[in-house]
Amino acid sequence: MNAIVKTAEAVLVLLAVALFAMPATAQERFEDPQLRERFSELTRELRCPKCQNESIAESGAPISADMRERVRKMMREGATDEEIRQAMVDRFGSFVSYRPVFAPHTWALWIGPFVVLVIGVGVVLALVARNRARRELDSTPLSEEERRRAEQWLRDE
Repeated sequence: MNAIVKTAEAVLVLLAVALFAMPATAQERFEDPQLRERFSELTRELRCPKCQNESIAESGAPISADMRERVRKMMREGATDEEIRQAMVDRFGSFVSYRPVFAPHTWALWIGPFVVLVIGVGVVLALVARNRARRELDSTPLSEEERRRAEQWLRDE
């Protein structure tokens, strides 16, 4: 009997932990399926400032809950998707958007990966060229003078 009680307690604890670990998405607050879908899309496009690699739809952080509530409130007030995105960017910076605008302050986000790629390709090509040149140097035949000196050196040893 004691083992059954301990097993039941363990199952209840695991269920409680699983319940609190689930992402907090509150889509049920919208009766209209179009609003629910719009809310879902918007919250997947906005990044949690604390979690950094989770959308506010997935994150369980308190700041994400506040952001979701703000999105919900703005939607009820009739704000467009762009107004909501802009309000979040104004409040949290360009980092909050998974799709930041192409502007001088975000050029590094847009151009940086291509610069890194070009540098990487350049390094690889330089290494290949250096190895090829080294192999060519190693494979050139000895001149008659070099051969004579090598034979002399071997005899002296």
